[in-house]
Amino acid sequence: MKEEKQLRNHLEKLMRMGQAYRPMDELLQGLSVTEAGRQVKELPYTIWQLLEHLRFAQHDILDFCRNPDYQEPDWPDDYWPADVAPADEDALKQTLQAINRDLEAMVQLVQDTEQDLFAPIPHGNGQTLLREAMLVAEHNAYHLGQIVVLRRLLGADL
Repeated sequence: MKEEKQLRNHLEKLMRMGQAYRPMDELLQGLSVTEAGRQVKELPYTIWQLLEHLRFAQHDILDFCRNPDYQEPDWPDDYWPADVAPADEDALKQTLQAINRDLEAMVQLVQDTEQDLFAPIPHGNGQTLLREAMLVAEHNAYHLGQIVVLRRLLGADL
């Protein structure tokens, strides 16, 4: 039991980030609508598109873990937004809140001792909650790294 609790806590820390680099909230602090929608020459995405992709993918993983009637979205069309910039400050705020809300829900799922981390998800094809939690952490870290590089290229002091 002690090892399982440790594993759950390690997964939480991994998903929340901040061990190998600063937490997401710090790295996104001060992000403006203008900055989120600015394009950098030779890069195929904006910060907004990365945030929306991160939001959508994380929600999709969470839905897969919780919903026995899960329907897989179309790749890549459903996972990448067409809009290069948020419509307004409210749209940016809603996306950031959704990312945090779904991350908290995933952490709660992992911390729920009624959830077997190793059991195959019934409607999947071998995936486990452990695998999906690591996927959230890896996917978020990957795209957050891209966002940090973009912010630096756009002049942010991170």
